[in-house]
Amino acid sequence: MRLTDIHRCEIRPGHLVEWTLHPAAVEAAAGLPEDRRPPAYVQESHVRTARSVRRDGLFVPTWLGTAFDIPGPVDLGILQDALHAWTLRHETLRSGFQWTGESLRRFTLDASAVALHREDIGDFPEAAKLTRYLEDRFDIAADALTWPNFLYTAVVRQDGTSVCMAFDHTNVDAYSLQRITADIHELYAAGLAGRALDTAPVTSYVDFCAAERAGADRIDDTHAIVARWREFIAHCDGRLPNFPLDLGLDPQGPLPTQRLMQEMLVGDADAAAFEAYCRPYGGSLVGILAATALIVREIGGQQVYRTVVPFHTRAKSRWSDSVGWYVGGAPVEIPVAGARDFDGALRMVRAALRESRPLSRTPIARVLKLLGADFRPTSPDLYSIVSYVDARAVPGSERWQELKAYGLIRVSYGDQVCAWITRLHEGMQFACRHPDTEAARHSMRLYVDRLRSAILTVAHQAQGQTGLPGPRDPNAALGRHSAGIRAVS
Repeated sequence: MRLTDIHRCEIRPGHLVEWTLHPAAVEAAAGLPEDRRPPAYVQESHVRTARSVRRDGLFVPTWLGTAFDIPGPVDLGILQDALHAWTLRHETLRSGFQWTGESLRRFTLDASAVALHREDIGDFPEAAKLTRYLEDRFDIAADALTWPNFLYTAVVRQDGTSVCMAFDHTNVDAYSLQRITADIHELYAAGLAGRALDTAPVTSYVDFCAAERAGADRIDDTHAIVARWREFIAHCDGRLPNFPLDLGLDPQGPLPTQRLMQEMLVGDADAAAFEAYCRPYGGSLVGILAATALIVREIGGQQVYRTVVPFHTRAKSRWSDSVGWYVGGAPVEIPVAGARDFDGALRMVRAALRESRPLSRTPIARVLKLLGADFRPTSPDLYSIVSYVDARAVPGSERWQELKAYGLIRVSYGDQVCAWITRLHEGMQFACRHPDTEAARHSMRLYVDRLRSAILTVAHQAQGQTGLPGPRDPNAALGRHSAGIRAVS
């Protein structure tokens, strides 16, 4: 599904209804004993970062969400049953954290205690006021430092209903969000037809957290993974990498507000041709990173492109249906100064990813702890990313456009660049949040335009068209002029 923010996801005016965890369930959770399954390192890092930034006096919402339509008149009782059944499938949604001194402890509510409370909020005849209300409501209800930390809403109209759901990041990743549309539609359709569906819990993300943490705790500061990260961070001047173009940041200034960019890069035919060209080297992810490395070399002067590449950690099929934050990062260095052409950059990226991908299975937060460096975060993002996901195999993805299904990003504050490139049935979409400075707006506009040009050049070459520059000429593929953009030191 396309990524955007709450203001651009086509929610039309209507009557707003919301569901929260029932007060009786919240009260039951207050007296629960500690769940011996610890938080994942990525969860703990996220919560600690939120607390650190909050203590510095800044409220930085970081929730993720999804929005989609259910056509026709909707039975709210059956929709509530569908939402309740879906919630019961995923243990992470009834599991939260509390502080014991400086330690973060998990608690988990029993499934039998889970109930949803519905409230009619009222009519919203104007879309702008509706989306502002939803954003403000999600900021409070899906906060990293409170529990429960999710909220379900429905904007009801005679011709259909827009469902909009928000979650703290500790509960979901992009793939989790992508599955929700089909899951809720299936549960709702079954309820309308009076059919029983298998609503047994799927494999629990809470169990995954415990297993991953146990594995990570078995390594120490002499491990080869820690040594590789130590070397990588040293090459980044003791920091984790930001996007290597001028973002106009003031190191002594406050955390800047962010801005959203989102647009289609190319259509389906060009995306398919680009994928076909890059497939011998590993596919579109390799191609996107190769193009990015060449772009930042040309316009930023970077001789080595250093980045942290996100990879999913659903290494076994039993996690495939599970909602959770199954993402790790791998340090990648691409010595792009030695790439004579796009094919050369592809080979470099392929080699770098083969070497580094196994490192993504060890949580970065564990590595940083072992390094003993002071990485106290002042921003909700530890580093910048360029992510690529092919979402076409997700159940129900062929209906996303019809159902106005979107993944939602909360854009608030931050000094990093987080870019997501998603392969959809209709093409390839780019979405990004970046610091809202004049320099960053200029840099990111130039980057996106040149990334599109590179994809199209490679695609046209793959399609056998004539009269177009080939991928072995990076100056032709990526543009000849730097437009005065300098590299970040």
